[in-house]
Amino acid sequence: MVDAITTPAATQTTPTASSGTGFPGAGADFQTFLTMLTAQLKNQDPLSPMQSTDFAIQLATFAGVEQQALGNKYLEQMAGQSGSGGIANWIGKEARTTAPVWFGDEALTLDVAPHSLADSVQLVTYDAKGQEVAREEIGPGEGQVDWLGRAANDAKLPDGLYSFAVESWRGGEKIQETKAGAYARIVEAQFGADGGRLVFEGGGSALASEISALRDPA
Repeated sequence: MVDAITTPAATQTTPTASSGTGFPGAGADFQTFLTMLTAQLKNQDPLSPMQSTDFAIQLATFAGVEQQALGNKYLEQMAGQSGSGGIANWIGKEARTTAPVWFGDEALTLDVAPHSLADSVQLVTYDAKGQEVAREEIGPGEGQVDWLGRAANDAKLPDGLYSFAVESWRGGEKIQETKAGAYARIVEAQFGADGGRLVFEGGGSALASEISALRDPA
């Protein structure tokens, strides 16, 4: 169940975050190591070849240095993104995402944008497994709605992760289906090989690229 469509209560900003770090990949360093090792093997004294234990020690040493370099890269990435516009500054804000977000005791704010020619608009709710758990008529109109998390029998849906879609119908035919963005409060920013990831209050997370708007908590 949702209440009436309302206009946005706060100015929204479209977030930006750099996905690159400007550092050469570890793969390039590994190729350099292999080139040097191959040259060493080709030019070694045949009367005194390199022992297998020496070879293993060199590999282990390189692996340790590579891991340290990766760790330093992520630390520098975190430091660089903690400045203006970095996702570390998003902590405490509410983000709009189409990724699953946590629903508990409070209503979720959704952004809906049905087709302008629709004469019937249905909000479809999916659980964490991607299974449809609720469907309701919300009427035409674009804007924000408060989703109360009610099933068809008006019983509250269980606490958990949910995502949403908006189906636009006209004359009994579905003419459009789009994902509906939901707002969730950011409590943590994580950095890894796949870029920045935001963790939401209560559970759920999304990549920085999956965040389409930010706002201050109401």
